[in-house]
Amino acid sequence: LEDEVVYCIAPPGHSTRGADGRARVLKVLKPIYGMAQAGRRWQRTIYPWLLEQGFTATESDASVFVRRETVSTPAGPRDETIMLGCYVDDLFCLHSHDDEHSSYSKFTAALQDHWDVEDEGEVRDLLNVEIATEKGCVILRQSGYIDSMVASYLPNGVGRSRRTPAGAELAKHVDIAVAARIDPDPELLTRYQSIVGALNYCATHTRPDIAYSVGRLSRAMAFPTPELMEDAERVLSYLHR
Repeated sequence: LEDEVVYCIAPPGHSTRGADGRARVLKVLKPIYGMAQAGRRWQRTIYPWLLEQGFTATESDASVFVRRETVSTPAGPRDETIMLGCYVDDLFCLHSHDDEHSSYSKFTAALQDHWDVEDEGEVRDLLNVEIATEKGCVILRQSGYIDSMVASYLPNGVGRSRRTPAGAELAKHVDIAVAARIDPDPELLTRYQSIVGALNYCATHTRPDIAYSVGRLSRAMAFPTPELMEDAERVLSYLHR
């Protein structure tokens, strides 16, 4: 690890005590998976390499890269595009062509020459977002994620189906809670913050229809009430309909 010294306890499978009986503390020479330094070191390694390969980081997200080039093929030159998203040690690739003459094929060959990588094929799920192609369109869903939320927060079922994510009383419940600023029960606080955070993940990825409701609920993150918890559960019931 350059420019820093990091120590750790002995990992599983290694002796946790030295010859003198004292606890062993090890000096880290190379980043270990799970360490903050590991992700940073990988970023410092893969990002410059991608730039060398002709990719450009997008202005909107420094972890998304684009490469556009004209490729020579037996049928003549053609314009191609590759978009690459980097998340820790996973690469998500979108490409316009994938035949043997394509820019994508050349890129994957270079990647495999440089690192020990595995092509997991067409993406089906990315960070709890399901991806499918239907009739020429890309469809994003979070059905499995929503099901897991229901199992966690509504173990007894969702109750009656909701046609809207919130009722007219939501804004009033939020205003009352924020004005009162009563310290909530710790269990309610944890549960409320957890479900609203989970709902926000849906709102910002695939379900903008709940954005207003989640935005309102988020205003009372520090002062939830039982009524607001019911409002949050209503949003989840709406998602699961």
